[in-house]
Amino acid sequence: MTTYPSLLAPYAFDAVVLADGDFPTHEVPLSLLRKAPFVMCCDGASSHYPQAQAIVGDGDSVPEQLRSRLHRVEEQEDNDLTKATRFCLSQGFKTIVYLGATGRREDHTLGNISLLVRYMQDFGLHPLMATDYGWFVPAEGEARFASFPGQQVSIFNFGSTRLSATQLAYPCYAYRSWWQGTLNESTAGHFQIMADGAYLVYRTYQAKG
Repeated sequence: MTTYPSLLAPYAFDAVVLADGDFPTHEVPLSLLRKAPFVMCCDGASSHYPQAQAIVGDGDSVPEQLRSRLHRVEEQEDNDLTKATRFCLSQGFKTIVYLGATGRREDHTLGNISLLVRYMQDFGLHPLMATDYGWFVPAEGEARFASFPGQQVSIFNFGSTRLSATQLAYPCYAYRSWWQGTLNESTAGHFQIMADGAYLVYRTYQAKG
């Protein structure tokens, strides 16, 4: 059984991918950015974080003084988030934190969030996406999640036909629509999910007020 730690405690990771959505303002994602051993920016995000070690994209939005760090990728099948992920994978990074991947265009936000499951299944990565309110992690099968009473929890099903959980306020099942798994709540210092497929878990930084 895999255990997923809390972002509210020290978290070990290999790299940050900073996307060109809303730049983080909450202390948790900002602290991850400060502590990152390696930062890869997606194209235009480099203007918000010029100290990044590497930049990926077509280069149209990269300031001239930063273009020596640009890894230009012309193919259009994958978006910049996946191009950055492939670069990190080529460097041997396996545990990647994604920041700035939400906000602005809603279609980009939904696409970026859903990609976490692909990165876990197809690339063998341990991805995590942090926002100004909480964080997403993909999981598969049986898993245990660090938590606290009152933490808001949402579960998004990605193909599981059986899904249940312990230490959550409301029963879980194999949701057919994403909205069905939202707005649950932890009742203990951890909760556990049992499933026969993949799913995505969102946890908030703060308890419900």
